[in-house]
Amino acid sequence: MRNALTAPSTPSVSSLAHQALRAPAPALMKLLAHDLRWQILEALVHSDRRVHELVELLSQPFNLVSYHLRKMRNAQIVVERRSSADARDVYYTINLVHLRDLYFGAAGSLHPALVEGSTLESMQNQEINGVDSSPVSPARPLRVLFLCTYNSARSQMAEAILCREGGSAIEAYSAGSQPTEIHPDAVRVMRSMDLDISRQYSKHVDLFAGQKFDYVITVCDLVREVCPLFPDDPGLIHWSIQDPAEARGSEEERYLVFEHTARELTTRIRFLLPVVRRESSRVAGVGERE
Repeated sequence: MRNALTAPSTPSVSSLAHQALRAPAPALMKLLAHDLRWQILEALVHSDRRVHELVELLSQPFNLVSYHLRKMRNAQIVVERRSSADARDVYYTINLVHLRDLYFGAAGSLHPALVEGSTLESMQNQEINGVDSSPVSPARPLRVLFLCTYNSARSQMAEAILCREGGSAIEAYSAGSQPTEIHPDAVRVMRSMDLDISRQYSKHVDLFAGQKFDYVITVCDLVREVCPLFPDDPGLIHWSIQDPAEARGSEEERYLVFEHTARELTTRIRFLLPVVRRESSRVAGVGERE
């Protein structure tokens, strides 16, 4: 008989391999292996959207779209936020950071070579302060306009962050439908990120009337409702982001809200750049073939 104090034997490599063969597929893969869910995610990669917009875009019943949104919300790969323009509306956003982590986790469970030395490691190690943002290299600088209501915080910060992240290949601008003054906490937060916006000023969107942009990004639910038209049908993107200037509490608590907004903008911008590079490459490829 085996002595009760004898240490248990170590499982063999072959027994572990057999156990792995019986492991179920990762929950993420099951979740994504549905055409409509994948189409919803593709739509949300481009822009935050409301349910009725997804229904119209995908030509699917409201209750079906809502059902699949709920499944992905429960998995935390989609998040929701009440619209600041109409409290009856809810905007849905893809949680790319969480989806990225789940995706590479699933790939690594299949084979470590699928993640070793991959984008996962570089993005996890650098996270918010160093996500790979190799410059876009189109034939000309891409022009991006950020819009919010007051052009005092969100759009100003987004302009500064994109200018740095995109380098000389991107020209970033910002404006508002009711411009006021740049919020001092926006200046402070940007300074903590080594960005100086103290010399920037709030501008009315009419200043850019008739100008051509490659992308127009609204970072405010209110301004999205009154966003003007621009020549050549630029890419329209909406990011439903709470106005940090509405934060209440102590000075420190309000500042922390601005920090959170700056981090969210940085994350969104760094995830936007690979999409911009891909689309720019496609356009360049079409131009060469023509």
